[in-house]
Amino acid sequence: MAAVKKIKILQAIRQGKVGGGETHVLDLVKELDQNRFESIILSFTDGPMVEKLKADGFTTYVVHTEKPFNFNIWKDVKNIIIKENIDIIHAHGTRANSNTFSSARSLKLPLIYTVHGWSFHPDQNPLVKTVRTLSERFLVKVADKTICVSKSNLDEGKIRFPMTNSTVIVNGINQIKFNPDQEYKNIRLEFGISDNVILVGYIARITAQKDPLNYLKALAMISPDANVKFLIVGDGDMKMKMLSLARDLNLESRIIFKDFRDDIPDILNAIDIFCLPSLWEGLPIALLEAMAMRKAIVATAIDGTKDLVKDRLNGLLIPTSNPEKLAEAIQLLIEDDQLRTNLGIQAGITIRENFDIETMTRKIEAIYQNEILNKN
Repeated sequence: MAAVKKIKILQAIRQGKVGGGETHVLDLVKELDQNRFESIILSFTDGPMVEKLKADGFTTYVVHTEKPFNFNIWKDVKNIIIKENIDIIHAHGTRANSNTFSSARSLKLPLIYTVHGWSFHPDQNPLVKTVRTLSERFLVKVADKTICVSKSNLDEGKIRFPMTNSTVIVNGINQIKFNPDQEYKNIRLEFGISDNVILVGYIARITAQKDPLNYLKALAMISPDANVKFLIVGDGDMKMKMLSLARDLNLESRIIFKDFRDDIPDILNAIDIFCLPSLWEGLPIALLEAMAMRKAIVATAIDGTKDLVKDRLNGLLIPTSNPEKLAEAIQLLIEDDQLRTNLGIQAGITIRENFDIETMTRKIEAIYQNEILNKN
């Protein structure tokens, strides 16, 4: 019996650093049915994600650009697609779609666009927001199928432009990897944190999106007498500003800064409260992971986060760019053990029932199959 030809997918992602969209790609390519699908990775910068995928045996390319619609690299992208005999392109994010759609059109290949949060944001000036909205309108139009990772993202898109060939497939996570009932290494011992100390975690790319400076301003409002430590894990273009502000606010003795690590389940197991004060999101995987580990959540009431976190049921929601409200929420959870426990239990139930990686992947596989049939 002849072997069935695998469908070859170019998984295009904007960068090689590990963030939410990049974690999604890492999980997706490993969960896809390896007997039916073969993923080739195209990243537009190098970084830890690229190295992880190479180590796992995936064919990986880097075509460097930090710009969307960079026509100077389109020929290189097309050459990779031809060389690898790609059947379908799955672009994760604006930069990936804007630098692959031309190849998809010229080679008559299906193009799937996953929106991990729109590139237009509430904090942009009107001109930038208008340009980005028009860009997203174009990218949705040229895609054969658009996947939004939250209903809020789909609704936001529909307000601004037609989204006829679109659907929602929520992010899923590996609930074996993020299982609070497993044994984990002792991160508290490694970092010198006593078991009786409340540990508040912030694990993210340290960029403007995650509002790191207002987060520090909130921490400065927490009583210095509180039995609490703050753990900040991540890298990004605002890391130096964050370190400088921590010094200015006299927070250095209360905060433990760590660079990006790949033992996130161990770190989440060690913390008591998880904070993500983002200004915008698609459906934040960091929150899914923390909630799966039954952690009490403090997050901003934005985009996909509102689809995930219900205030006072499975987490606490606060306004954006509001250090005072963020500090109040953290202080409340520090002082109320029962509330922390209850929110964590409900958070775990939310993820277990609604955000499984296997369900997500099977839905994406069905889209691959349908788009291949539609092109033939």
